[in-house]
Order: sequence, then C-alpha cells, then structure tokens
Amino acid sequence: MSTSPARIAVIGTGWWATEHHIPALLQHPDVELVALCDANLEKAQLTAHAYGIGAAYASTEAMLAAEKLDGAIIVTNHATHYPVAKACLEAGLHLLIEKPMTLFAPEARELVELAAAQGREIAMGYNHTYAPYTVRARQVVAAGSLGEIQYVNGIFNQHVLRLYEGKSTGIGESRERMVHSPADVYSDPQRSGGGHGHLQITHLASLIFFISGRRARRVQARMNSHGLAVDLVDALLVEFDNGSLGTIGGTGNMAGGRKIALQLYGEQGWIDIDEAEGKARFRVDGELYEESLNDENRHYYRHATTNNFVEMILGRAENHVSGQIGWAAAELLDAAYRSAQAEGAAVEVASLYPPGVGVASG
Repeated sequence: MSTSPARIAVIGTGWWATEHHIPALLQHPDVELVALCDANLEKAQLTAHAYGIGAAYASTEAMLAAEKLDGAIIVTNHATHYPVAKACLEAGLHLLIEKPMTLFAPEARELVELAAAQGREIAMGYNHTYAPYTVRARQVVAAGSLGEIQYVNGIFNQHVLRLYEGKSTGIGESRERMVHSPADVYSDPQRSGGGHGHLQITHLASLIFFISGRRARRVQARMNSHGLAVDLVDALLVEFDNGSLGTIGGTGNMAGGRKIALQLYGEQGWIDIDEAEGKARFRVDGELYEESLNDENRHYYRHATTNNFVEMILGRAENHVSGQIGWAAAELLDAAYRSAQAEGAAVEVASLYPPGVGVASG
C-alpha cells in the first residue's frame, strides 16, 4: 500500500473530464493532478488555468516524456482511446478509460493483453456498476443463487438527441463549473464511432457483463438514425456464451425523462433493476426482496470511477470494473454495428478477430 500521493494525468479536457474526473481528483486528499493533455492545446491550457493545474500538453507523447506518472484518465473522443491507451500502457501507467473502451474488439483485446504484460490495471468509466444493488446482483449470480442465466432484457433511454445533433445547448449548464461544453463530438461518426450504441447502450453492456460474468457469442442488430449522422435507436438480439438469449436496446430521444432497466432471469430466480428509479428487486431462494437508494446523485455516482481508480493505484481497493468488462462491451458493440450495417445479419463475435485468435474468456 502506497503512502505517497498518486500522480495522475487527465488526457482530454472536454465536458466529462471537467465536470467529473478533474473535480474528483482535486477533492481526493491523496492525489497529485500533475498534468492535463489535449490535442487542442488552448483548451488544455484554459482548463489548467481554471483548475490551477501546473502543466498542459498538446500530445500524449510529450506529456509521457516530461512527467513522472502513476496513472492516466483517458477522456478523449472514442476513436482515439486505443492509440492513447496503448502509449500510456507502454509507458507503464495504470489507466482509467472512459466508455467505450475502444471502437473495435481487437483493439480492446490488445489493450487488455498489454496491460497484463506490463503488470498494470485498466479500469473502466462505467459508473452504473457502482450502485449497491448492482454489486449485490453480481454477488447473487456469482454464488449460483439464480442457477444458469437464461434470458436478459435491457433498455437504456435518455433524451440526448441534442448531442447526436451536434448541439450542446441545454446539456449540463445547471451542473457544477463546466469549462467546456460537449460541443459536436457525439454527432461525428469519425470521432465517436456511433451514436446511441457507443454512448449509452455500452452502459447496458457493462451492467450485463459485470453482473453475469458472461460474454456475447452472436449478435443481430438493427439501428435507425432518423436522419442523423449517427444511430438514435438501437435494437439488439444477443446470444451469450452459455447459450442464453437477450434483447437490449434503447433510444436517445426520450423527451422528459429516462428509462434505464435491466432484468436477468435464471433457472431458479430473477433480478429486476430499475436504475432510473434507483431500486432493484430480487427473487432468490424463493424469497422476494427489494433494495433502493435515496441518494440524490444515485444515477451517476459522479466521482465513484475516479475515486476507485486512485484507491486501486494506492493499493487500497480492487479494480471495481476492469478492462475485461470494457473488452466484452467492445465485442458486443463491434458485432452490433457490423450486423446493423448488414441489415441485421447475425455476426459471430469470433469473426471479429483474425483466424486462429480465440475470443475472450470471462
């Protein structure tokens, strides 16, 4: 267990970094936020000035060459996660990568294997996995109390249409200091890959894989952009590696509310999580019980991913949601986008990898 502060850098100084990760790091008593990095140097410098951080860089390579670091938080656009993460791992850093881990399954696999070879950890920015009832669900499944999972159903609806339209008006202005708005990154497939799948369905994927310990084997998907450059509505049919089936999907156009829910049905019981309401029901060992939250920030656990990352580096905590979960989610979404492009044809996860390369194990 380390007694020295964790020396951390944040790579990417946009909306999520400035609203969530940077404030969390600054509030942690055992962190030294050493540097910020952004391809837009002016943006990095403005953020550094706003938060009183000493160093700002325009390239990951320059920062890695100049600074002594224990870890980095990657909050760049989705398409750059892989090269930035690879450079940081090669420099010997622990990583917290915002979702999605990568856009393509082979990239995710490479990062997980590189981290293992370097003796470093990859943590993922999947905040919904920190809900106490989600942790309880994972424990119930791991204990075998549901028997074999047979069916999964999930939905993730939010009103984020403006983000997919490339507009930031009305997004986040009421929250704590926001140095930079979301701008137009989520409407650009070159930077974000896709829309609702890579921004929101990835959360469902993390919950499913975190709780169940399963992987996807085969995916069929249809997506509709409704005139946007990225997908707005997604519907996925998934076969998992134990033969169980699942239907997951959602829309980014749920005006006036949000619906985030996940049900897992096993041989001997079931779990029903309503994340939007902050509660869950469990049917286990013939008994029905409920867990709920009253925390006003229950939907986001805003600093949980950052704090766990720091505590992990300091040797005080286990990695709550590892790169294995990010890899599993990347497989699911890579297959889903390929299926949607093929008008719903089934895509085998094994086909995402070069011949002779096996798929992930749990």
